[in-house]
Amino acid sequence: MGLVLLAPAAFAQQEFRYQAWHGHSRPPHIRKAGNMGTLTITDAGVSFEETYQGGKKPKHPHAWRWDYQDIQQLRMGPTSLTVLTYQDNKWKLGADREYKFDLVSDKTFEDPYQFLKGRLDQRFVTEIPDRISAVVWEIPVKHLLRFSGDEGVLQVGSDEIVYRSAKKSESRTWRYQDIENISSSGPFELTITTFERAKMHYGDRKGFNFELKQPLEEARYNDLWLRLNQAKGLKILNSYREGAGAR
Repeated sequence: MGLVLLAPAAFAQQEFRYQAWHGHSRPPHIRKAGNMGTLTITDAGVSFEETYQGGKKPKHPHAWRWDYQDIQQLRMGPTSLTVLTYQDNKWKLGADREYKFDLVSDKTFEDPYQFLKGRLDQRFVTEIPDRISAVVWEIPVKHLLRFSGDEGVLQVGSDEIVYRSAKKSESRTWRYQDIENISSSGPFELTITTFERAKMHYGDRKGFNFELKQPLEEARYNDLWLRLNQAKGLKILNSYREGAGAR
């Protein structure tokens, strides 16, 4: 089962069209050799029609269209979009084929992000740090990467968690239904395990390990755990919330 709409009948059809490069990100001085076309995002799916290839109009332009049910993961950044399909890539030992698109102009994907964020399920991965209207609490952190680290701020809201980083590709917005679990080995460590695909482990969930620059109070951790599990539809006794907050 692919990416699905959470409430397909709750909104009118909209369409967002962008000029985009297809393939890996290219420095501006060599982009003219790349493939460019029209990227369209609607409530039904994503499509791309090639109009420019290696400096000229292609004789046999590429054209793809994916319904959300055929998308395994849709990753959206401020200026990039990656579609991970269920199609095998024979050149990569059966790994799933993905298609990456980068915007040509200085526009961003802010509008389709706002349109889709409440409508797509947990396979919608966003590298766009959302603006939380009411921050419950926040804490400065270091995100531990495989060979380095990235500093930013972790913000907790009533419906989502935002990691706000100076690096565009490292920021994230997680709705509580996008998170499988949280864990901690002490007041200066927090791990958020998400449903995002981990590149180094086929089909695995991605964990975000944070070093906290300030201690995380036990009451805050317990409250976050309750918010996460209530979002999953579990029935938590109010007495447990009161007991956790009193510790």
